[in-house]
Amino acid sequence: MKKIVVIEDDKTLRRALAGLLEENGYQVFCVEDFLHAEEGIKEAEPDLVLLDIILPGTNGQEILRNLRKTSDLPVIMLTSKTGETDEILSMSYGADDYMTKPYNPALLLLKIEALFRRIQPQREKEELEYAGMRLNLLRSTLAYEERAVILSKNEMSVLHYLMKHQGNIVSRDELMDYLWDCNAFVDDNTLTVNINRLRKRMEEVGISGRIETRRGQGYILI
Repeated sequence: MKKIVVIEDDKTLRRALAGLLEENGYQVFCVEDFLHAEEGIKEAEPDLVLLDIILPGTNGQEILRNLRKTSDLPVIMLTSKTGETDEILSMSYGADDYMTKPYNPALLLLKIEALFRRIQPQREKEELEYAGMRLNLLRSTLAYEERAVILSKNEMSVLHYLMKHQGNIVSRDELMDYLWDCNAFVDDNTLTVNINRLRKRMEEVGISGRIETRRGQGYILI
């Protein structure tokens, strides 16, 4: 179930948005502390944000600008204004789409669905997930719960291959062939060293016992 954060100061509209989204299969988290909206978004860990532009004490464009410093989370801006200035500013700050109030519920749902369809293939390519582990291939990071660690090229390549073959035994020869294709010089001893280092990196973020050695066969990610 996709989670959507709603940041809207109009209580009636906020309830209507939440009801519409929940009726259509989305989980909803409403942020009402607008001065600390970025913290609320981070706490919720959503898949998308619906962000009003005009908010008491702040504005959605400023929240969006701050959010874009650390996150590429999809954002659809909401506003009651009809001028092009807000739209241009929002898109320049990194908004993914724009919706003018009063909005058409069916059109809003279509925009949300289209945005998820557009970003899903890219995210699948950039990040692998398994058993709560998140391997980001672009940043070479492994994240688990609230912790993350940077992996070396070989460590990332080994974990990437094991995650792609999760639940299946991978032989040492397979791993060495894969690393060689990734332009990494490896021999039997180098592979052992990288497996041990990877296990230590995983333990640093709270993951233990996930890579099992199967004597005479290879390794398996459980």
